[in-house]
Amino acid sequence: MRFLDWNPMSFNVNSGECMGLSGRSGTGKTLLLRAIADLDQSQGIVLINEKKREEFSGPVWRKKVGYLPAESRWWYPKVSQHFSSIEDCELEDFGFLDMTIFDSEVSRLSSGEKQRLALARLLSGSPEVLLLDEPTANLDNLTASLVETLIKNYCKNQDAAAIWITHDQSQLERVSQNQLVMKNKSLIEL
Repeated sequence: MRFLDWNPMSFNVNSGECMGLSGRSGTGKTLLLRAIADLDQSQGIVLINEKKREEFSGPVWRKKVGYLPAESRWWYPKVSQHFSSIEDCELEDFGFLDMTIFDSEVSRLSSGEKQRLALARLLSGSPEVLLLDEPTANLDNLTASLVETLIKNYCKNQDAAAIWITHDQSQLERVSQNQLVMKNKSLIEL
């Protein structure tokens, strides 16, 4: 794969596994996820189960490849409007013990609540690939641990692959089976 003026990149993420991606701020980690998600222009071959990205329509690809940005977007005022039904996700798995969060105004949520709800919204679509940009950045250690376990279990149970961006090296060691570093417009395997 190639995007912008970067060196060509090639890597595999197996089903059921997570690949960690780190690097200094501004090195292009988010741009890489956006290119894989087909949100930014890129060249080369991107495959899911040996099927090329071009063989899918844009909407079908984005359903198969779920992208969780560092800052989630919310287009409706209430949380419930972002889910087809409360049964679509088990919010207690995301640390919400009080289901009234479902009826909350998005504007009144903390950044950590928004982050966990964005992940719940993403997983409710059952993507085959998770592209996770700092999914625990706004969370305390206990809740971050809960999310780490939740994503690990999702990948294992759904046979999904994940690419996880974080600056926390100890987290990468906990969640990923292999790691890449973005440096000098290239990917370096650790």
